Amino acid sequence: MNPPPKKSYEPGTKGPLDGVRVLDLSRLVAGNMLTQVLGDFGAEVIKVEPPAGDTLRAWQTNGVATNWKLYARNKKSLGLELRKPEARELLLRLVPSAAVFVESFRPGTLEKMGLAPRALLESNPKLVIVRISGWGQDGPYRRRPGFGTLVEGMSGFASMNGFADREPVLPPVYLADTTAGLYGAAAAMIALREAEQSGGHGQVIDLPLLDPLFAVLGPQAANYRLTGKVKPRTGNRSTNSAPRNAYRCQDGLYVGLSASTQKMAERVFRSIGRPDLIDNPRYRTNADRVRHAEELDAIIGAFVAQRTQAENVAFFEQAEVTIGPIYDISQILEDPHVLERELIADYPDADMGAFPMHHVVPRLSVTPGSIRIPAPRLGEHNRPLLAELGVDDAAYAQLITAGVACEGGAPAKEEEQ
Repeated sequence: MNPPPKKSYEPGTKGPLDGVRVLDLSRLVAGNMLTQVLGDFGAEVIKVEPPAGDTLRAWQTNGVATNWKLYARNKKSLGLELRKPEARELLLRLVPSAAVFVESFRPGTLEKMGLAPRALLESNPKLVIVRISGWGQDGPYRRRPGFGTLVEGMSGFASMNGFADREPVLPPVYLADTTAGLYGAAAAMIALREAEQSGGHGQVIDLPLLDPLFAVLGPQAANYRLTGKVKPRTGNRSTNSAPRNAYRCQDGLYVGLSASTQKMAERVFRSIGRPDLIDNPRYRTNADRVRHAEELDAIIGAFVAQRTQAENVAFFEQAEVTIGPIYDISQILEDPHVLERELIADYPDADMGAFPMHHVVPRLSVTPGSIRIPAPRLGEHNRPLLAELGVDDAAYAQLITAGVACEGGAPAKEEEQ
């Protein structure tokens, strides 16, 4: 096995968002995904954490907070107990220096803390405020718990996912959260553009987990209105084109094949030695193939089953058929394309020695992102950040004693992933 390339952190690197300060009060994945994107491209992201730290610190594997190490890279940590008025006052004094403010409390919580958008915008009229929640800042479900799993169920995703003869399948990743985080990063940049224009001003971004995930599921509402039918679960098949499926290879591994154009379907038939299928009325057109997808899969599956995954990929690539291996993470880490493109690199890490870190996405040719610093310890940047507000060492010690500021300490109870 070839290990990922070794990389070092680049603390002095500047990105296109250099000078943009982000105050991130969010917890878990959505907000951390959003601010990771901004941080990767040079923004100064300040995680404002309670004494237990961001809950993401507690998601651990073999005692290592791998999620935190990934999503909190390029960020600083400011430990404040916001239940204390003195901590909220310190936070408000930082607001004028910020361009973006991110929170993920249940709707209404920020207002109860005296940090309502109106107060924040009075302090900084150009501030972009991103409010992450499960269901939105208004509506009958606004007070419901905003867990991604609930959204993945209600959005329609789970009902579409899986096989028709089995239960709906929830995603094995933080799909609602990460989708919202990516939408949120784009929304923050749009709002920053407005704030930077002559006479521009800040604004509030209402970012529920539900809306972005529902949006990426495509024209389901239109299709239902046209047909009166709910989209069925089709497993790995498509309702739009055929053949399209995952096929088992001789070695027990799988390949994924998609022939979504007429020319590609004909190329598949020729490559498996069945050119007669091209003019067969059961498979002549895409609509024909979708109607008879099960028997078509049996024909292709029998051919694939005679070869290993690697042999199938090599064979079909030679025939210029759109096929690829279905990898697990062990195979991804050995793939030559992944290694050459440095999708993952090993960064120095106190717990693991080397931490395999995802590359910055997307890749910009002139103003690329960078990984400058590792995920911070709780309260690691308290002193320099509070020093901006005139808090000297003696005053800082008093804040620690009073429980207004916090650093280190016991993290939230470990939750194995």
